[in-house]
Parts: sequence; structure tokens; C-alpha cells
Amino acid sequence: MKPTGKAYGLLSVVWIIVISSYLFVRWEGIALTLPILTLFLFASLFYKPVLDVEVKREVSGTRVIEGSEVEITIKIKANSKINSLLVEDLVPDALKIVAGKSWGVFSFDGDEKEFSYRVKVPRGLHEFLGVRIVYTDPFGLFEEDKIIEVYDEIVGVPRLEEIITPYITKGTKVTVGPLPSPRLGEGLEFHAVREYYPGDPMKYINWKATAKSGRIMVNEYESERKVDVVVIVDATYKATKIFDHMMRVAASILLDALENGMSFGLLISEAVPIWVNVDYGKRHFFRCVDVLSMAKPDKNNLIFYQVDHLARTKIPPRAQIIFISPFLTQESEESLRLLYTFGYKVVAISPNPYSLWEAKGKEEELALKILDLKRKARLKRLKRYALVIDWNVKTPLKSAIMEVLKL
Repeated sequence: MKPTGKAYGLLSVVWIIVISSYLFVRWEGIALTLPILTLFLFASLFYKPVLDVEVKREVSGTRVIEGSEVEITIKIKANSKINSLLVEDLVPDALKIVAGKSWGVFSFDGDEKEFSYRVKVPRGLHEFLGVRIVYTDPFGLFEEDKIIEVYDEIVGVPRLEEIITPYITKGTKVTVGPLPSPRLGEGLEFHAVREYYPGDPMKYINWKATAKSGRIMVNEYESERKVDVVVIVDATYKATKIFDHMMRVAASILLDALENGMSFGLLISEAVPIWVNVDYGKRHFFRCVDVLSMAKPDKNNLIFYQVDHLARTKIPPRAQIIFISPFLTQESEESLRLLYTFGYKVVAISPNPYSLWEAKGKEEELALKILDLKRKARLKRLKRYALVIDWNVKTPLKSAIMEVLKL
């Protein structure tokens, strides 16, 4: 145990009495220190507990939609008698307590106590690192303060927006052999003749080309199929105010792709880019949602170089690109233009960051108008390269998409 502030105060009084007695040669003053020293001795001998304490934390949900409430219960069991113990759960800063208290003071005699509270969970990963316990003797002279490691985590996943698909879901893919088309006799167009590979079906052999070349040649076809969808999120720090809205849009687009039976991939353009390869299925969707749940705005944004590299190496040809960005930087504009030059079809969804600002005066109102005009001018230029959806985040995204598609 360590002395408290009260203990240091009393010790200071003792020293003052001792020094004064020495200076004035009044040794009877020493007697005044005896009650204080006796109190210290009594507290250290009889009120020094063994803090043999076990703590458990129960969380009602570890993966919840952002904005949901989670109940947390702390259970404490002391294996020795403790007169008064402060127990405080170390709540992550981002979690807001909406009911109850995250601490309590209890007395134990070998029994178990508990307390509960509720928190509101924003998007992101929230880690509980431990529970703090503090014991103070009845005289307030000594205390013992330690943290018991009890790890738990809660993940707030993005809330989904209601949307309609803002692009054409059908595409073509060069293929041969077993085709992903529902019926082999329909929806197929001739693409080219190439040399036979082991495993190619015999019925695709082009006998005329085989006779002319002296090698076995087969026909290659284009088959109708669902397009690959790649969602790119511009994680610039300038989008901090609307970043959660961007994550919701990305999650909603990926869910729409899942429900339409399409494969999809994801790029979060942070300083170290997070790339999730194109795949399909529910497991892949939840993997992408985990990435979106933990993404954060980044000051070292290199989106142009990241998009350039992935377009050359990872993003499938003919993929449908969904580019989510407020388009507040030159780099984001150049990235979208680059995707256009590579031949990708791009839908740009741009949450308006200024739609959340409330001007506090005429000067601030004028500044917001100027910034918004600059952004709208950039979006106007981008309409040559993509279908641009300018979204006021105070209104439903579905309405913004319908207005652009004229539905």
C-alpha cells in the first residue's frame, strides 16, 4: 500500500512538531505526535487487506450496428474480507455511458458482487483493457491501486443505407469450357480462335481452323455474367466529419452486390492501403464489413498512387468501380480520371461534407458557400469521366441516386 494525500499531510504535521520542539527545546511537544504515529501503526497493522480479487466482464453483444446500446456487467469476487473497495471499469473513450455507472464501492466477506451499465456504441473497434480496483483504509491513510487485466472488445459495424443499384449489373467475360451462363446455348458470342488447352470440351473444337493450321484449335466465347464490383473509399482526413457516412455507403453497396450475386472487392485508401481481393459470398462480405468498421481517416493519403498500382495489378478488367469520396483534393480527382483512362466504368458517390456544417455567422456562411462552390465545380468536371452522385447526407442516399438516374 502507498500513503494517501491525507497521510502525507499528517506526516508533515509530525515533522513540524518535531522540528519546533527541537528549536524551542520543548520536548514535551513530541508527545503530541504519539496519537498520529499510533494511528499510522494501527492502520498499517490491522487494515492491510490481501487484494485477492477476481473480476469478470460480461458484454451483451460484441458485434453491433453503430448507434446500438450494449449492456456491460462487471462481476467481482473477493477471496478475503475487504471493508471498502472501489471497482471501476476502464471504459474506452469513444463509448458513451447512457445508463448506470461504470464504477461502484463494495464491501466483501468472501462473497461476489456485481454492477451493470449501458453504453452507446459508435462505429469502430472499442477495446476494454482492464478493471481498476482501489482500496483505502478506514482512516484514509493508505491505499492500494491496481488494474486487473480483463480484455474484451466491441465492434460497431456501419449502419446500412437504403439504396438502389446505381450501375448495370450485367457484363461479359472471355471464357471457354464450363460457362457461368445459365444456359450454354444462349447469351454467348464468338470472341476468338485459340490453340487447344487440355481440359477444353471437345464440342468447342474448330475443325476448319484445325485442318488449316495442323494444330487443334478451339473457339473462345464471351459469356454473359455479373460484373465484378470494386468499392474505393477515399480515406482523406478532410472527410473526417462525414467519414462514418462514407463507411455506411460502402457497406450498403457491398450488401447490394452480395444480394445481386456479384463478386466484389474493397480498397480503403489510407496511408497503408487496405485492399480486400475480389471474391463473393457472405463470409467475404463480413470480412469487408470488419475492414469498414475499423477504418479511420488518414493524413498521409496517397490515393492516386494506390489506385494506379491496383488498377494495373489487382482490379479485374471491366470491373464496375464505385468511388466514394467528398472530392476535396486534387489527388481524388486525378484518381477518378485515371480509372476512366484505364477503361473502367465508374460511379462516384460524393457525400457533401458542408451539408453538416451550421454557419455561426455571415462570414462563416460565406466561406462555406465558397468552399461548396469549389467542390461543385470539381464534381462538374468529373461528370465527363463518371456518373456522379452528389449526396447531401441529411437526405436519404436512395433519393440522391434516383435523382441522378432519373427514376
